[in-house]
Amino acid sequence: QVQLVESGGGLVQPGGSLRLSCAASGSIFRINAMGWYRQTPGKQRDLVATITSGGSTNYADSVKGRFTISRDNAKKQVYLQMNSLRPEDTAVYYCNAKVVDRLNYRELSYWGQGTQVTVSS
Repeated sequence: QVQLVESGGGLVQPGGSLRLSCAASGSIFRINAMGWYRQTPGKQRDLVATITSGGSTNYADSVKGRFTISRDNAKKQVYLQMNSLRPEDTAVYYCNAKVVDRLNYRELSYWGQGTQVTVSS
């Protein structure tokens, strides 16, 4: 069993900043990649940023230059620093991880419960 728990969401004004955190726990052999996705009501879940175990990153065009993804492999955590936030960034942000489980050694995709980010004046 693998669990992902997000934290750090909240209400901020436009132009403000938030830092999201996601902690992975459970029967983890290896985490190949982690990422952040976001979803608003009636919309599909879209990629925000991803990072591989080797440190390669990928960002949605809408957040480039404003958001930074990072990870601490030893702590099994991934972070998303969000600066210059805009109202359109409002969404539920979900942590995702591609995990090799210690029990079956197969790579599976896991999702956290989500954390609400609201950008409003």
